Amino acid sequence: MTAVTSQCCAPIAREPLSESDAAELAVLLKAVADPVRLRLLSMIGSHAGGEACVCDLTDAFDLTAPTISHHLKVLRTAGLIDGERRGTWVYYRIIPEVVNKLGALFTPLAEPAPATASSGQVDVELLTV
Repeated sequence: MTAVTSQCCAPIAREPLSESDAAELAVLLKAVADPVRLRLLSMIGSHAGGEACVCDLTDAFDLTAPTISHHLKVLRTAGLIDGERRGTWVYYRIIPEVVNKLGALFTPLAEPAPATASSGQVDVELLTV
């Protein structure tokens, strides 16, 4: 008989966020909470070579160039993307460390956190015969 103990909690449920962590994550979440910005982030991240020219992004939207520029600026100010001017075009790329903070927030734990009596977490023991 083998016993396996598992917890099913994402890091956000593991312990309360500190005030500074919550403020930092809120900026990132707010930046991607807009459908246009979320699509832009996805388009940049999935583009061949890991970077996209602004000229490759604008045609996908029925928006003016200044509006696209505004959305890109919000993503850049939040630290989710970076850009480099090459001639008349700007090429954008995702900053993986920052984008990974968003993903890690909701990713289930790889290893169980120590359970405490007041944690509200439930251990599940699976028995195989």
